[in-house]
Amino acid sequence: MILTINPVAFNLGSLSVKWYGVIMAAAIILAAWMAISEGKKRQIMSDDFIDLLLWAVPLGYVGARIYYVIFEWGYYSQHPDQIIAIWNGGIAIYGGLIAGLIVLLAFCYKRMLPPFLMLDVITPGVMAAQILGRWGNFINQEAHGGPTSLHFLQSLHLPQFIISQMRINGVYYQPTFLYESFFNLIGLIIILSLRHKKHVFKQGEVFMTYLAWYAVVRFFVEGLRTDSLYLFGVIRVSQMLSLLLLILVVALFIYRRVKVKPKWYLDGSGLKYPYSRD
Repeated sequence: MILTINPVAFNLGSLSVKWYGVIMAAAIILAAWMAISEGKKRQIMSDDFIDLLLWAVPLGYVGARIYYVIFEWGYYSQHPDQIIAIWNGGIAIYGGLIAGLIVLLAFCYKRMLPPFLMLDVITPGVMAAQILGRWGNFINQEAHGGPTSLHFLQSLHLPQFIISQMRINGVYYQPTFLYESFFNLIGLIIILSLRHKKHVFKQGEVFMTYLAWYAVVRFFVEGLRTDSLYLFGVIRVSQMLSLLLLILVVALFIYRRVKVKPKWYLDGSGLKYPYSRD
C-alpha cells in the first residue's frame, strides 16, 4: 500500500498548519542560531543578526515572489489579483537570495559592519536552511523532476517513504529536491570543515564558495526539473543565472586575492566586543 504524507501538520481550530510552514520556520531558526553562534567568535553581536533577520526574512520572501512573477508575467499580467497570492505557490530562491543580499548590504552600511564578514558568518546557516527547506517541497510534492520508474528510484536505495511520496497521480518522478538537498549538505560539510582552518578563507570567500557551489548544483538539478521558469520560452532562467553567477564569483575571487588582499576570515571584525557605534 502506497501512503503519502499529509501536507497538514496539525490543526488549531479552523486553522490548518502545514508541514511546509513548520519546516521553513525551523529552517529560519536554525540559520539564526548558526549565525549567532559563529558571530560571537568573529566579534559581531547577536542583536545584529536578530535585527537583520527581522528585515531579511520578510523582504526575502517579497523578493522571491517578485522574481517569480517577473518570469511568469504572461500569466500574472492577465491575473493581477494573483500577484500577491503567495499562498497559492510561486516563489524562487534566487529572488530571495538577491533581496536578502540587498537588505544585508543596506543593514551593514547602517550599522557600520563589514559586509563580507557578515555574509561569511550567515552563509552556513543559509545553506542549512536551504537543505532543510527542500523537504518542505518534498512534502508538498513539488519542485520535482520528470517522470521516472519505480526501479530507478529503488536503485538509488532510497527509503520507502521518499519513493512513495514521489508517486504523484500514479506516476513516479525524479526527487530533485533530494539531489539539491544532498549535494548542498556536502557543500556545507566542506565549508564547515575548512572555515576555522588558518589561511584558507579570506573574508568574503566563505560566501563566494557557497555561491559557486550552489550555482553548479542548481545548474544541473534545474535541468531535471519540470517547473522551471523560462526566458524567451527556451532558456531556463535558473540555469542561465547559475552560469553567470559562477563566472562572476570566480572573477571576483581572483580579483580580490590579487588586488584587494582582504583580511583572513579568522581575523574577525576587528571590533571590540561588545562594541559601540558612536
